[in-house]
Amino acid sequence: MTSPAERFAANLKRMRVAAGLSQEAVAFRANIHRTQVSLLEKGERMPRVETLVKLGGAIGATPDDLLAGITWEPITVVEGGLLVAGSEDGDDAAEET
Repeated sequence: MTSPAERFAANLKRMRVAAGLSQEAVAFRANIHRTQVSLLEKGERMPRVETLVKLGGAIGATPDDLLAGITWEPITVVEGGLLVAGSEDGDDAAEET
């Protein structure tokens, strides 16, 4: 399963390359440090909302484009442990200690 940070990283890099921009050019256009672009593209960081908007503007994408494919299933409490929503059979239940 891909983490939200990994999915965001792939989206950002794909769109940056498609726009024909280097990490340095994106950083300059977004008014952020180039190291931050690198960390985001490696999946080591997730952007704040302000940074998300700046990155989108820098590469000609919307925040929705950059967040495409990122979903989260809430965890639901069940008797005896926790179960990730969407798991019907209960095999993924983890016992609480």
